[in-house]
Amino acid sequence: MTINQLPNRIITHEGCEYLFFSGTSYLGVAQHPHMQALLGEGVAQYGLHFGASRNGNLQLAVFDEAESKLALNVGAPAALTTSSGMLAGQVVVDWLARQVGPKAVGFQAPGTHPALWHPLLTPQTIDLHKHEPLPPDVHPAYILTNSVDAIRSVLFSFNWLSQLTDVQQIWLVVDDSHGLGVLNGGRGIWPQLAEKLAHKPNVRLIVTASLAKAMSLPAGVIFGDPDTLAAIRQTAYFGACSPMPPAYADAFCHADRVYAQGYDRLMGNIALAEAALLPSGLFSHAIGYPVFYTDHDELYPYLLENGIFVYSFAYPTPADKANTRIVISAFHEPQDIDNLAIAVRRFAQQHPHLRPIRA
Repeated sequence: MTINQLPNRIITHEGCEYLFFSGTSYLGVAQHPHMQALLGEGVAQYGLHFGASRNGNLQLAVFDEAESKLALNVGAPAALTTSSGMLAGQVVVDWLARQVGPKAVGFQAPGTHPALWHPLLTPQTIDLHKHEPLPPDVHPAYILTNSVDAIRSVLFSFNWLSQLTDVQQIWLVVDDSHGLGVLNGGRGIWPQLAEKLAHKPNVRLIVTASLAKAMSLPAGVIFGDPDTLAAIRQTAYFGACSPMPPAYADAFCHADRVYAQGYDRLMGNIALAEAALLPSGLFSHAIGYPVFYTDHDELYPYLLENGIFVYSFAYPTPADKANTRIVISAFHEPQDIDNLAIAVRRFAQQHPHLRPIRA
């Protein structure tokens, strides 16, 4: 389906309206009039874009302001922004590949986002979130993983961090693109990981994220300690890239109320959706998370015929299995969720053999 509008709670295609339960605008910030007004003010001050290196001899203070605010919001020591979440991950793993050397051992959780893939890194795939132990080794190690399984709506406890050795140098790199703004009161995965690593100084934590999801900013971010981020900033990979548009950085710095309202509305809508959808038995869902995943891809065409558009396509490549999920956002109204639930219940009644979904 191709449209010519910003997806909101309702989208229009060929004269027909559909309730929209897809996308990643979890906090509904992109659709918020006040955020759009703030962006307009930012464009008036900074223009559409500033296509210069962040390491150039002319600096815009708004980037430092936005990075300080991002770090403060999540509780991280420091933050560094990039033009996308994909670039944030690639800047980190490119630096990491040159930092750890050929003798380092690497581990990657299944489903780790391609942002953390790199041709010079060849990690073993180990499902740490199912408590597969790391083999002991004296060489430096790195671990790559997502903060959450946003496709199948699974939250990770990261309890396996307590099993890490206290003597081996370890870099832990976590992609929090689908957790930032949603997990832990909106702070993302950082505070959860920092608490678990408080007594493991040998583990260096780096968290990357796309800001284009819940935060609705065309940018990426890297959280870490100041020394690590200073080293990453000096790489050619970072220095040769343009920054995020400064108007968006400026809008973010003045949008506390927008984000707070969005978070409160999202949590309320998730609670409504949990009460309405989970009794159907069709969904896998982490309580408090805005994604409802189903194995039953037949649900997608049924809902589409009933005026409801949900996420359903192969990801991350066209060769992968299609996955179907319902995404709840702050912009939804209670009646939207009621209408969705009615359609889901009818589908479940017509297909009783599909239930229940596997655990």
